[in-house]
Amino acid sequence: MLRIFIIINYLLFSTSLFSKEVPVIVITPSKKPQSISTVGTTITILDQNFFKNSKEIFLGDVLSSNSNSTNFFQNGGYGTSSAIQLRGLPKRYSTVYIDGVKMSDPSSVSNDFDFNHILTSQISRVEILKGNQSSVYGSGAIGGTINIYTKEPEEGFHKDFQYKTGSNGLQNISGSISGADKKKSFYLGLERFHTDGISAMTHNEEKDRYRNNSVIAKYDYKFSNKLKFESNLRYADTYLQYDKVIDTATATHDEEADGTEASYNMSFVYDYNKKFTNKLSFANTYIKRIYGATENSGNALQDNYYGDRYAMSYSGNYNFNLDNSIVFGFEREDDRIGYNKDLSGRKNKHNYVTSNFFDFQSRFTNNIYFTFGSRFDKHSIAGNEDSHRATIAYLFDDKSLKIKSSYGTGFRYPSLYEMFFVYASNSQSLDNVKAENSQSFDFGFEKLVNELNLNIEAIYFNLKYDDVLEGWKTGNSSGSAYTTQNMPGTVKSQGLEIISKWMPSDLINFALNYTYTSTYDGAEQDDPDKSSSYTNSQMVRVPRHFINIKTNFSLPSINKLDFSLNTKWSDMARDYGNGNRTYNDEKIDDYLVNDLTAIYELWNTYNLYFKINNLFDEKYETARDYSQLGRSFNFGLNRSF
Repeated sequence: MLRIFIIINYLLFSTSLFSKEVPVIVITPSKKPQSISTVGTTITILDQNFFKNSKEIFLGDVLSSNSNSTNFFQNGGYGTSSAIQLRGLPKRYSTVYIDGVKMSDPSSVSNDFDFNHILTSQISRVEILKGNQSSVYGSGAIGGTINIYTKEPEEGFHKDFQYKTGSNGLQNISGSISGADKKKSFYLGLERFHTDGISAMTHNEEKDRYRNNSVIAKYDYKFSNKLKFESNLRYADTYLQYDKVIDTATATHDEEADGTEASYNMSFVYDYNKKFTNKLSFANTYIKRIYGATENSGNALQDNYYGDRYAMSYSGNYNFNLDNSIVFGFEREDDRIGYNKDLSGRKNKHNYVTSNFFDFQSRFTNNIYFTFGSRFDKHSIAGNEDSHRATIAYLFDDKSLKIKSSYGTGFRYPSLYEMFFVYASNSQSLDNVKAENSQSFDFGFEKLVNELNLNIEAIYFNLKYDDVLEGWKTGNSSGSAYTTQNMPGTVKSQGLEIISKWMPSDLINFALNYTYTSTYDGAEQDDPDKSSSYTNSQMVRVPRHFINIKTNFSLPSINKLDFSLNTKWSDMARDYGNGNRTYNDEKIDDYLVNDLTAIYELWNTYNLYFKINNLFDEKYETARDYSQLGRSFNFGLNRSF
C-alpha cells in the first residue's frame, strides 16, 4: 500500500493534461458529435496530431503506450495474435469499429477481434470509450468500445509518402492521394509491411516472418444541401509464420497462416432540416483465416475459418433545442461462419440480431449534463436482452473542474463458434445457452490548473458480469467432450485510473498514465468442479499496476528537433501454463521497457525520424512463453505535398 500511495502522489502532483482553448468534439459516446466537456463517461482520444507525431507502425503498440486501463498483449512479434483488454476484461468484452464498421470476427471463438493487422499510417483518430456501452453498441461492449477512424480527404489535391526500415528486415512503405471540392471527395491509401521477424516463442531461435498489404479507400458525394452519399473500404492481405504452443523434439517450426480482413460501409445522410438528421448504412465485414498448408508448408491439412457479417442500420438525431436532443435507431446484423478443420468438410452456421436503441441527452442547468439510453436486442437463437446507461457530468463555472459518473448494464451473446463448434461438440440444447450479463459504475473528476498548465484526471471503476460462457465437460470419463455453458460465479474488476500531462515550458512536457486493476475470475474460482490449482484469482494477463510515462523535449530553433522517451512498466501477472512444461498456472514477470524517438523536420517538407525500441534490451513477455522484441532500430521518412 505504501508503494501505491507514493505512485499516486507522484501522479497527482508531478504530471498532467494540456488545456485546450478550442472545444474537443467526440462522436463515440452517443454516435453524434458533442463537446467532450459534456461527456459523463471516460473517454481517451488520440487525434490526428498525435498520429502525425507517433512513429509506431501498429495500432496495438500505440494503445499500449498511450492509454490507461488498456492492457495490450501479443503472442510474439509483429503480426502475431494480439489483444486489447479494457478495464481488466478479456478482449471479447470490447467492441471495435473501423470507420463505423463493426470488426469483431464471426469465425473467432468468442466473436472478438485481433489487433495484429492494423497499421497506423492511414489512421487519423481513435476514441476509446470505457465501461458498459451495450446500450449504444450492443453485444460485447461490456469493457468498452474502440472507434478507429482512417484519414479524411481535405480540400484540394494532396499526396503523402512514408518509408520506414529497421531491424529484423523491417520494410514499410505507404502512400496516399486524396482530394475534395464542394461536391465530392476521395481518399486512396496503400501500404506494404514486411519483416523477417523474431521467433514467436522463447523455446526456439528460428525467425517467424510476417507481411501485410493493406488498402484504404473512401468516396463521398454531395447530391444537395440535404442529401449526401458516403462510402469507405478497408482491405488487408496478410501472411504469418508462427510457432505452435506444444514443442517436440521433431518440431520443424514451419507453422504458417494466411489471412484476409475486408470491410466496407455505404451510407446515405439526409438532413431533413437543421434539427433532424438521418443516416441509413449498409456494411459488411469479411475475415478469412487459413492455418497449415500455405506458402512453404508441405502439410496437406488446413484449418479454415470464414467469417461474414452483413449489417443494416438506421440512426436519427433530433435536436429539440440547444439543450436537449435524442439519438435513436434500429440495426440488423447477420453473422455467418464457415469452419473446415483438417479439410474434413466445411460446416456453415449463422444467426442474426435485431436491435432498437435510443440515447437522450439533456442540459439540466448551465452546469449539469445528463444522458440516458436503452437498447433492446433480439437474437435469433439466444433470445432477448436489454441494456441501459445513465451518465452525468457537472462542469464548474470556471471550466477548470468537471465531475463525472456513469452507470450501465450490458450483455454478450454467445458466438457461433461457442454455440456450435466448441471441441467439435454441439450435443447440448442451444436453449440452455444464454447471454452473459454485466453491470458497471465509474466516478471521477478532471481538474485543470491553469497557472501550472497542468491537468489531472482520476477515475474509479467497478464492473462485474455473470452467466459466464465457458467450456464445460459433458461427462466424467476421459473421453468426455466439452461444450459451452453458462457457468456459476461472477467475474469482477475494479480499479483506479489516473491520467496527467504537464507542460512547464514550450520546450518540454510530460505525460503519465497509471492504472491499478484488481480482478477476480469467478468463472474459475467458483466452478463447483474446479480441480486445477491457480497462482491467484486474478484474470489472466492483467497486471495489478501499470504505468506509462512519456517525456518530450523540443528544440524548435534547430529545425523542430524533437526527442521523446516512452517508459512502460508492468507489474507481474497471472497466465495459463501450456504444453511446453505444464498446464498449471504460471506468472508473467514484471518488466520495464523504454523507447527513444528523435524527429527532425527538414526544409519544412520532409519529416525524418530515428527510433530505438526497447532501449535497454529488456527480456520480457506479455503472454507466457511468447517472445517480445528486443532492442531494435527503425528509421523513417515522410513527405506530404
